[in-house]
Amino acid sequence: MPTTRLTPLLEHKLDELAGSGRIKGAHPVTVGVLAPDGGHGPRFLLDGYGDTPFLRMNSNSYLGLSFSGRVMGAEEEAVRRYGTGPGAVRFISGTWAPHVALEARLARFHGREAAMLFSSAYATMMGLLPPLITDETAVISDELNHSCIINAIALARPKEKHIWRHLDLDDLERHLASAAKTCKRAIVITDGVFSMRGDHAPLADISKIAQEFDALFPENIIVVVDDSHGVGAFGETGRGTEEVTGSPPVDLLVGTLGKAFGVNGGYVVASETIVSYLRETSPFYIYSNPITPGEAEAALVAVDGLDSEEGRALLAHLRAMTGRFREGLRQLGFETVRGEHPVVPLLVRNTERTARLVEHLRQHAILATGLNYPVVPKGEEEIRFQISADHTTGDIDQALSALSSFADN
Repeated sequence: MPTTRLTPLLEHKLDELAGSGRIKGAHPVTVGVLAPDGGHGPRFLLDGYGDTPFLRMNSNSYLGLSFSGRVMGAEEEAVRRYGTGPGAVRFISGTWAPHVALEARLARFHGREAAMLFSSAYATMMGLLPPLITDETAVISDELNHSCIINAIALARPKEKHIWRHLDLDDLERHLASAAKTCKRAIVITDGVFSMRGDHAPLADISKIAQEFDALFPENIIVVVDDSHGVGAFGETGRGTEEVTGSPPVDLLVGTLGKAFGVNGGYVVASETIVSYLRETSPFYIYSNPITPGEAEAALVAVDGLDSEEGRALLAHLRAMTGRFREGLRQLGFETVRGEHPVVPLLVRNTERTARLVEHLRQHAILATGLNYPVVPKGEEEIRFQISADHTTGDIDQALSALSSFADN
């Protein structure tokens, strides 16, 4: 059926996005990877750029484990044993031994009773909130929470939705006091690390506040944290924002296998009862294929690797490279957000200048991502740099040198 009346409307919307500088456009296509050499980390080849080797500073692979020989070897061996795909959803015939082993390992890693795999961290959040939200539930959410949280709340349609000012604990308390008058259950939800800024939630304080207000809700307060950018990249042992803030275990912790662990998929850890309930009620789990057995086996090796002396050494190097880059930005006079996480935003605060800086970096063979409204609020346009453990001091200095030449313009 032709879409002759719809097509012009969609073209107009695309033109609006392009005219306002918000269009993402064609994606860069990586066609090859060059191994670390000469004091530099890996370099990446892009379609249309010939043999130019690019330094990648916009990857979530915080530990570089996607190129680990052990991780890749584990996936290759599992593919030979189990095939390339799960073949079905979990409750039919899509549960394989690596899925079960990985869930048990993730539960132990986080000190929880149980874990549950999803196809991605986005699907995890979309899959766990609706089953936990009733028509007597209030959701209290940080204003800078990730898109997956915002959309999961919209899908669940709670009785009340409260948005507390970013990291403002007094405001959180005001919203909890208000919700206690009208709702039986409350869900306090936040990112662990906020992916656009690299700052993190004070989880210990949030947990304390939830404990203080819990008695006001007949069906309790549930604390849910998406720490996809924290787990594996934050803390002395990589256990994320809980570790950094000294927080007790939150009720539901969401993580990803697709960032620091270098593989694919998402997961939640929680009590045995909550996980069992979600297995029976979450459509994103029940009706979607899981990650492949090979991915699960690779992730299992990645978790084991992180939870070792070698993993702690990687984290120490990651912190050192992050500190070097942050200090370099400061010395060059660029504005950033204070923090310790390897997400390091360079605040530009202008859409056109952000685009020029991204292009300047690309001309200097550096891949970085500009973020404009509506991904970030107006006036907070930025370049989001992401440091990795496979970066070297030479890599960091190359990026700072390119930024210095832009600052001189």
